[in-house]
Amino acid sequence: ASIGPHMTAFGERTLGRTGRVVSPLGLGSSYGLPGKDVERAFDRGVSFFLWGSRRRGDFGKGLREVARKDRARATIAIQTYARAAWAMPFSVDSALRALGTDYVDVLCLAWWSTLPPQRIIDRALALQAKGKVRSLMVSCHARPMFESFAGDARYDALMVRYNAAHPGPERDVFPHIGPEAQRPGVVAFTATRWGTLLDPRYTPASEPRPAAGDCYRFALSNPTVDVCLSGPKNGEELDHALDAMDRGPMTEDEIAWMRRVGAHVRTTTKTQPRGGAMALLDRIASWNGPCSSAPRLPPATA
Repeated sequence: ASIGPHMTAFGERTLGRTGRVVSPLGLGSSYGLPGKDVERAFDRGVSFFLWGSRRRGDFGKGLREVARKDRARATIAIQTYARAAWAMPFSVDSALRALGTDYVDVLCLAWWSTLPPQRIIDRALALQAKGKVRSLMVSCHARPMFESFAGDARYDALMVRYNAAHPGPERDVFPHIGPEAQRPGVVAFTATRWGTLLDPRYTPASEPRPAAGDCYRFALSNPTVDVCLSGPKNGEELDHALDAMDRGPMTEDEIAWMRRVGAHVRTTTKTQPRGGAMALLDRIASWNGPCSSAPRLPPATA
């Protein structure tokens, strides 16, 4: 299946072992993009959608319309933070009802910094056997774990934190992805590093300040990355992201610029109190419960 006439600068790609042809830009639900803009993005060629950590209702309505228009072209992913296996089917069934679909293309086992216990894997595989889930993905902040995840054929895709301030996956993750015919797909997230790459307080005085589209282009300029998640909160931010996709991969000079800014952001924010989205993630990571993510948010390393 084709992703449509747009986003040709980066080109369509297959998301690893899922076998799904996807757009380079993915849309996440957590930041409030209205449903009408979800539909508009689909018409512009966006085909990967993560109804993720925050399943916002209006985004879900838009995604329901997308599924109604062309379910075969839309790749719909959801996340589960379940640490109790019995909780996972409730989360999946709730998503299926809300989105008006019989299955999701990808179920992401979210925020595992160790190998998930067998009970979690077994329940996910059972949902896959029932046809409610087509493929499995795993997200992780502990980069050394990705070598094991990449070599485990049960995972069709990996969700990796990668941006100009956190280029470590180039060393610790991407070399383990494997040959093209057998590789898991790679979805990059936190491309803007929770907004700090866009914050003028952290941009070197001698450098231009990146826009969100620059962050997406940086991630997608790495040939190992299949999809870069974006989190626009309104139609204007979506337009900027779509325009960035039309510009295609960065030049060597642009990549060098992003690396300079990223290194400065990483160094500067190490000395600052964590606020905004990062403080919220710290708080979420501290919660305990059957559906929470027990591991602590990792430090701001490269």
